[in-house]
Amino acid sequence: MQTKDVRSPALLPLVAVVLGIALLLENFLLLGGFQISVLLPLVLAIAGAWLLIRGDVGTRAARSFGITRGSVEGATLEISAGEVDVILARAEREGRLVEGQFAHTSRPTLDVTGVNAHLKFDRATTPWSSFADWQIRLADDLPWRVLISTSLGQVNADLSGLIVNGGQIAAGLGDVRVVCPSESFAPLALCSSAGDVHVVVPPGQAARIHVTTGRLFKANHAETRYRVVAPGIYEARRPDADSPLVEIHVRGTFGDAYLA
Repeated sequence: MQTKDVRSPALLPLVAVVLGIALLLENFLLLGGFQISVLLPLVLAIAGAWLLIRGDVGTRAARSFGITRGSVEGATLEISAGEVDVILARAEREGRLVEGQFAHTSRPTLDVTGVNAHLKFDRATTPWSSFADWQIRLADDLPWRVLISTSLGQVNADLSGLIVNGGQIAAGLGDVRVVCPSESFAPLALCSSAGDVHVVVPPGQAARIHVTTGRLFKANHAETRYRVVAPGIYEARRPDADSPLVEIHVRGTFGDAYLA
């Protein structure tokens, strides 16, 4: 595995160092009658404004990584991201099993049994203050079983060009957006408890999408792209003759399903 650190600006640590030095000088009576403690409200206001600009209370520092494929012929991707956003796509470099960006100072877990690999990204093993998006790119010449869950984070999975061996992508309070894979040996399940589920099927791809609706979860589809073959079942129009059929199951509690 190769890793590379990507560091975020160090404004807040610098402010903390300066404030600490000033407090030491005050303790040694080197600042005369001036009391540094009167500046604490201003420091807190600056820190709060900085956190609002940054958009989080932690760090966006991330670590780039890459794992060579070796003799692996099939893999399982398991992601438990908690409140972190997940971005999934096709790998750009040949010879890599997976590459991308993970939490700073952390590494994914890789177990290989024979020609099968199990790759795990777990929020519980990363620093609590790390909120960098997890950007993961997968090899496109082997089947992947995809298991992704988040509590507050969103999932954006572009599976076009990838081979999928089924799986599940679930979000708690976030949206799920998935581009249909080129092939799937088993159904792919998508769900969100309190968010929208977006499914995009590339032109020419054969796909059948099953949507389980509810009182607060409705289905919306582009009529030029899908035809309704039964209540809650949509098929992509004009698929290529040699395109394998991909089955996708969508459900949710609060939100909507959008088929594009």
